[in-house]
Amino acid sequence: MNTNYQCVTKVADIIDYIGGSSLVAFDFETAPDEGYRQDEKAALDPAKAHIVGCSFSVEQGTGIYVPVAHKVGSNACVSEFYAFLAEFLTDASITKIAHNIAFEANMAYARGIVIQPPVYDTICAAQMTLKNDYEFRKLHECGLKHLAQELLGEPLPTFASVTAGRHFDELSAQDVETVRYGAADSDFALRLYFLFNEWFDRYLPKHRYIVENLESPTAVYLGIMKNNGIPVDLPLMLERKTEAEAEMAWLREEIQDIIGEVNIGANCSTKAFKEYLYKEQGLPVLKTTGTNREAADDMTMILLKEWCDKNRPELSRLFTLVQEYRKWGKLKSTYIDGYMKYVNSVTGRIHPDIFALSTDTGRMNCQRPNCQNCPRKTNDPIGVRNFIKAPNGHLILSLDFSQIELRVGAFYCRDERMLDTYRKGGDIHAATTSVIFGVTYEEAKDKHREGYKEQRTIAKNCNFGTFYGLFPKGLQQTLKFKAGVDKSYDECEAIIRNLKTGYKGLSVWQEETKVQAARRLYSETWLGRRRYLPNIRSDNWGMKSFAERCALNTPIQGTAADILKLAIVRILRGLPERPWLRPILQIHDELTFIVPAEKLDESVAFIRGCMEEKPFPEFDLPLIAEASVGQTFGTMEEIDD
Repeated sequence: MNTNYQCVTKVADIIDYIGGSSLVAFDFETAPDEGYRQDEKAALDPAKAHIVGCSFSVEQGTGIYVPVAHKVGSNACVSEFYAFLAEFLTDASITKIAHNIAFEANMAYARGIVIQPPVYDTICAAQMTLKNDYEFRKLHECGLKHLAQELLGEPLPTFASVTAGRHFDELSAQDVETVRYGAADSDFALRLYFLFNEWFDRYLPKHRYIVENLESPTAVYLGIMKNNGIPVDLPLMLERKTEAEAEMAWLREEIQDIIGEVNIGANCSTKAFKEYLYKEQGLPVLKTTGTNREAADDMTMILLKEWCDKNRPELSRLFTLVQEYRKWGKLKSTYIDGYMKYVNSVTGRIHPDIFALSTDTGRMNCQRPNCQNCPRKTNDPIGVRNFIKAPNGHLILSLDFSQIELRVGAFYCRDERMLDTYRKGGDIHAATTSVIFGVTYEEAKDKHREGYKEQRTIAKNCNFGTFYGLFPKGLQQTLKFKAGVDKSYDECEAIIRNLKTGYKGLSVWQEETKVQAARRLYSETWLGRRRYLPNIRSDNWGMKSFAERCALNTPIQGTAADILKLAIVRILRGLPERPWLRPILQIHDELTFIVPAEKLDESVAFIRGCMEEKPFPEFDLPLIAEASVGQTFGTMEEIDD
């Protein structure tokens, strides 16, 4: 396709080019600030970089490039351009299209601009289109240049070939190659917009709805979260690092007092340690790895300790020490060294990458570092959550959907007992205790009743596995290794039988869902987010069984993820009027913010309203968002209504 790309330095010419178009693709070019020119990735960090130019495209094959901060050539008036940009990015009558809009949102937010829907992220669209009969594209397959070549047959020049080792602001603003490179990003984002929507309309119309109404606005929100970053208490981290190193040194000495000079490595999983256990000491192989070798994971350590308690008591303490050593090692490597590695030298904060489409069910995940897996207080002797600390005069505020997956599960299976419990604001764990153990609902809620704690623990674990196809062996292992409750296989089988008898709608829904998935070869969320499951017809029992569990998991976990993203979109729309409300983190069903202390009540009311709003017309159960607040993430306490 022939292209018509031009350089524009006047806002009037930008407005003239865009005209009355309701679809406009845009893209930023950036460069490091002075002082960070040698930092490898500084151009991607708004704390260390600036916008050099911006391109726009309203018609395929055309585009304009607007230089703003080039060191060579003419630039647009900075104040006039950013005034226009703010108006453009918040215009509700224009669909703003970008490839990786999270980055544009991050850079725009650094200048006080909250991009507003409607928006369209072609990376999100790429990830929700199929690359073959049963697989959606992965993020690493969705780069603009890769897609331009694969889907449009157009090779685009690389950044390195255009810049030849220079930063983008060192290129001449009016140079043909500069303009072509800048404008092409918007042009090809626009081309992909039409290409993907044509595909959606033909094959998966519901995915177009999800891209336009959930994923693209969520990507903007993620860019804002990345910009805000997570405030951390660096002196406390250094203090805890010293404590962890001392504790690990003591544990290493205690272990070596028992096993001698055997090399245990960083986490007691070396070949030498395994040989000590299984060859030198002759301990039984109670668990094997996927390659049929002797295992030495945490579950194995628990099993070996139990065996030694009865048969080799002189070795029992070893396995307790090993588990403690591993726990401290993980705390240090993951949450102290791992977090400190990513503290931004300018902001003093951690700015992790959160991805909205990296799981099959639509749940988000977090990398560099993973801030979604902070240990709970009960298994955290150094207080990792206290590393996350609000600035002076501010608070950390989190709102968490209460039992959203169980509510969604009840909505799907239409079991009257479950539905009634939630409609009346009841206790689902007490209801399940009643179902499993044959006690009344009131007895199940009685904290002073004999057996209350154990029965409730079992009920909770059943609830969180109920909708995903609970098996006796899996329940037995979950109760033993996660809850510390030892039940026989027969007891677990009886628990599941009672569960299915008490919740009559559950088994019916499970069987219908599996049959439907086997017929269609996919499962989907209520809004139509699809997950293909070709192995559900496999002759291999293991592969088929896993696919069946995915068929049950996807509607529930995926719909819960969709509900959270719908809430995020509502919050995004309200951020321009609340510049003091700063999203910083998302963990499963929880959204976390930094707020001024005096804005706490207003923040809670706004966020809760966004989260508890009916997600779609058919959803007929109440959603509950529970708020917690504190100076640190580890000292948060629930706010009473």
